[in-house]
Amino acid sequence: MTGPVQLVFGLARKPDPGTSADRSGHQEMKMPLTRRDFAKQSAYTSAGVALVGTVGVLATAPGAIAAEAADERGHRPPLGYGPLLPDPKGLLALPAGFTYRVITRSGETTLESGEPTPSNHDGTATFDGPRGTTLLVNNHELSGPRSKWPHPVPLVEGLVYDPAASGGCTIVEVSRHGDHVSEWVGIAGTATNCAGGRTPWGTWLTCEETEEKAGQNGMTKDHGYVFEVDPYDHPRGHHAGAAAESAAANRNPKPIKALGRYAHEAVVVDPRRGDLYLTEDADKPNGLFYRWVPPHGFHHGRNKLRRLADDAGVLQAPQCYDSGGRFVDDLSRARKVGTVYGVDWIDVPDRDAKDVPVRKQFKDGRVTRARKLEGMWWADGGAYIVASFARNESPVAHDGQVWFYNPRRRTLTLKVLLGVNQDPAKDGAFDGPDNITVSPYGGLIIAEDGDGIQHLFGATDKGETYPIARNELNAGTADKPSYSEFTGVVFSPDGDTLYANIQVPGIMLAITGPWRRQPHRPHQHDRG
Repeated sequence: MTGPVQLVFGLARKPDPGTSADRSGHQEMKMPLTRRDFAKQSAYTSAGVALVGTVGVLATAPGAIAAEAADERGHRPPLGYGPLLPDPKGLLALPAGFTYRVITRSGETTLESGEPTPSNHDGTATFDGPRGTTLLVNNHELSGPRSKWPHPVPLVEGLVYDPAASGGCTIVEVSRHGDHVSEWVGIAGTATNCAGGRTPWGTWLTCEETEEKAGQNGMTKDHGYVFEVDPYDHPRGHHAGAAAESAAANRNPKPIKALGRYAHEAVVVDPRRGDLYLTEDADKPNGLFYRWVPPHGFHHGRNKLRRLADDAGVLQAPQCYDSGGRFVDDLSRARKVGTVYGVDWIDVPDRDAKDVPVRKQFKDGRVTRARKLEGMWWADGGAYIVASFARNESPVAHDGQVWFYNPRRRTLTLKVLLGVNQDPAKDGAFDGPDNITVSPYGGLIIAEDGDGIQHLFGATDKGETYPIARNELNAGTADKPSYSEFTGVVFSPDGDTLYANIQVPGIMLAITGPWRRQPHRPHQHDRG
């Protein structure tokens, strides 16, 4: 075995082909994937490149169930689960055979300490809990001073980063049959906790979607960071069987400054290489999709990220180009599912954004941007990435994209493209995808944050969409209805329950029913 060895999750591996370790220890490409190289590669394999975005990649997700076969007459089951039926309680419309339970509701359910459940539920992840329970870490997207909100995240001693901030995470424990729910604070005093991501070692990375500094909007500390939250760290330590390293893991919250300070949205971890990928929901100019490469010899695991030096590893932004070698300034340029861009990575000059926001540190023509970079999910050896709606502020208008980044090939492939929804107040079309998960039944499940009616909807390996749920909680009037976005869509570890949130006022829902694999609809090249 030649060359430097990096340890990831305790396993030794060689650096990927074409990489080397610099003096600081992080891995860099010996040579960038140049536009000329990518154009040449695309010319040699043009058919293969064209098919990358259309072959059934999503159905190969870990744990996915194979496509359902046709019956003896060649008939295939219909896409989705059928029409959504109105809810007599005015909360959640679902297909026939599906039911829901309210797990937490801001201002109505209470924490173990007696305070009300905080509001504005957002990103969520699930974990196997003790004695057959399910643990959920739930972000609360609360911005600005605490006086702004009737139900901020309570300031629990030892779990507070900035006592002036309103946001944070709660941890929800649901019993095996859903008949008992407990909730407590995981972290408090953070700001605008939007999405985040689950780690392979069983923790949650919560992301602050803000760039506020100390002294702004009442804050006493700088914000715009990622924090790690351990769901197994119960404030009273009564979780039998919890790992010893989880005890007091959430005490004295420390931002992971190595991951940069900007309007964070979501994060995923490459379990093989140890790299982290992060999205930024910002504009003027549009935000960026980032890669963080760990320092050489770094071992991922519980509490390891918070111990890193502030400048550990390298934070990078993408530079994309098409098969003709032309630089792509914004992902909105893509007009067709199956579009493939090559990706190079450019180092961020000042990741802590001391004077200039990170996304503004690059000159035009240097990096590739995207409007409203939102949720992410790691599966199929890469990252699924949502770019939500883009209108006048982007080169080409659309109402949502889902991309797939392949770290081995260093390519971005467009998987789902939603055209502009001409009538968001009418049920049927979808716009504004946000949080996302890969389903154990194949394909994607997406939370809608668009205009008008809000849905949970599925997307197949061909980019076809179908409804799963509709928010019927009207926060407006009969003449001018208003519906909050869905957030935090994620399956339980056993795949039986789909959890999702209605962000305002803050409702966590558990959806159960006859989940099944969606039919595979053959492409032209699939037909003998």
